[in-house]
Amino acid sequence: MMNSFASACGAHYVRVSHERFRGKTSGVTLMSDIPHYIDGKREPGASGRSGAVFNPASGEEIRRVAFAGEAEVDRAAAAAAAAFPSWAAAPPLSRARVLFRFRELLERESEALARLITEEHGKVLSDAKGEVTRGLEVVEFACGIPHLLKGEFTETVGRGIDSWSLRQPLGVVAGITPFNFPAMVPMWMFPVALACGNSFILKPSERDPSPGLLIAELLSEAGLPPGVFNVVNGDKEAVEALLAHPSIAALSFVGSTAIAEHIYASAAARGKRVQALGGAKNHMVVLPDADLDQATDALMGAAYGSAGERCMAVSVAVAVGGVGDRLLEKLVPKVRALKIGPGTDPEAEMGPLVTRAHYERVRSYVDLGVEEGAKLLVDGRGLKLQGYENGFFFGGTVFDHVKPSMRLYKEEIFGPVLAVVRSPDFETAVRLVNEHEYGNGVAVFTRDGDAAREFASRIKIGMVGINVPIPVPMAFHSFGGWKRSLFGDMAVHGPEGVRFYTRLKTVTARWPAGVRTGAEYVMPTMR
Repeated sequence: MMNSFASACGAHYVRVSHERFRGKTSGVTLMSDIPHYIDGKREPGASGRSGAVFNPASGEEIRRVAFAGEAEVDRAAAAAAAAFPSWAAAPPLSRARVLFRFRELLERESEALARLITEEHGKVLSDAKGEVTRGLEVVEFACGIPHLLKGEFTETVGRGIDSWSLRQPLGVVAGITPFNFPAMVPMWMFPVALACGNSFILKPSERDPSPGLLIAELLSEAGLPPGVFNVVNGDKEAVEALLAHPSIAALSFVGSTAIAEHIYASAAARGKRVQALGGAKNHMVVLPDADLDQATDALMGAAYGSAGERCMAVSVAVAVGGVGDRLLEKLVPKVRALKIGPGTDPEAEMGPLVTRAHYERVRSYVDLGVEEGAKLLVDGRGLKLQGYENGFFFGGTVFDHVKPSMRLYKEEIFGPVLAVVRSPDFETAVRLVNEHEYGNGVAVFTRDGDAAREFASRIKIGMVGINVPIPVPMAFHSFGGWKRSLFGDMAVHGPEGVRFYTRLKTVTARWPAGVRTGAEYVMPTMR
């Protein structure tokens, strides 16, 4: 089924003119499948494999996406390798100008891109628009690449000797991105990679692949040379082909910890540079002096925004001291009143889960929590919406008296399920967070500046919020967790992204002058 929105944004039509992006579909032929994008053009692929893409609100299959095998990955890598030398040789300012044009096109098509995200992922449209904005910020950061690539220079490190550093691109790099942010996470990777002079292969999630294809066409319209940006769709077979391909110098990944660890180990063993972001179990610590109205609103947005399908979602609330009962008195009625509906409904606060399989997974964790003895205060199972009975809707869920020994506490659920843990004091809360295997994000809500400072200093987590529930850094900082939430040494976008997508080269130079001294057999000391 291809609904009216698909006709409006036109992301699944053969390109015949620039006007298709504006919804003018006259003279355009409908395609049933989402193809790959290799060497500046759509390619249906030759593997013969494909997968279904669903509208999570209706539960209907709305299109199919071509799955890549080794052959498609090899063609994409060959196109990227062929395009790399001239792109890398282009002045950084020239590369930045392409990104400036891409930024303009992205703003023009932001509504269409957001609607694509909502249609295939299910998140509410306002959230999808926010995702596009956060991706756009990284594009804007990457437009400053002429400044970001400046090296260091030291005159006269020795007599008549100067030294300076350069940052040069790696070559062909790839990004394997998740379903929960089909536009933002790719844009956390490729703008910096392209600005640094690399060519890029994107493997988007097969659950919501259309945004990647639209992005590829906008980059081409912005003037990016063919082959510099390619898209291969698919499943594990495509991922394994990317990991094994000898032309690919680096891989970026965002997804579950198990897959992140596999990608890191497999790619690093082949000599590739890797940044692999894994799972999370983000805590929000509420101290007794916190503004509980503020904390409650923060929990609502952080736990139930995007149906909890965020790596920075708060899935554990740690109630310190006697604050638990007061917090839940405010929270539970709000969860029960949560407005749930299709993402296109302007009144909806939360949409459906992404697939039927994921719905069943989240439901199994709620069943498990009950079996483990946690107290179920709000049960999101069995939610049905009139007119959307086959949609993947799951209601907001709250458990109280969750214990650290429970799987409900230990494992990432990735759904609208909040676990409340009672902690007797600040020290216990800090220890609880620090002992968890994940270290992506954490927040503390308090009016006490000394407690907040102590918390930020001692907590073993990569991103910390003080009265900020989802502390996602801006584009000019870098995003990354600790412990089993990040495999690799460098975080995503920002200055860390520039370092990841370049190699450091240091040059030491002396020009002949005067009398030659002959061969020297001692370690140079530059004196």
